[in-house]
Amino acid sequence: MTDHNEAQLTSAGTNINEVKRKNAEGGLSYNEVKKLLAQRGGVGTEIYSDTNVEEVKQEIHGKKQ
Repeated sequence: MTDHNEAQLTSAGTNINEVKRKNAEGGLSYNEVKKLLAQRGGVGTEIYSDTNVEEVKQEIHGKKQ
């Protein structure tokens, strides 16, 4: 069984646990930033938005039948 304090190395010698620790301290990922921008109205990020465009149009213009 592997001790959690023992370094886990890749075949190239990279310390996996150290990379994970640094990534956790690194802030938002690229996709997290794109999603945040979409939620705040970023341009060109609509694929990350959960806004229903038709619902918003109906709220703005009223329900026309």
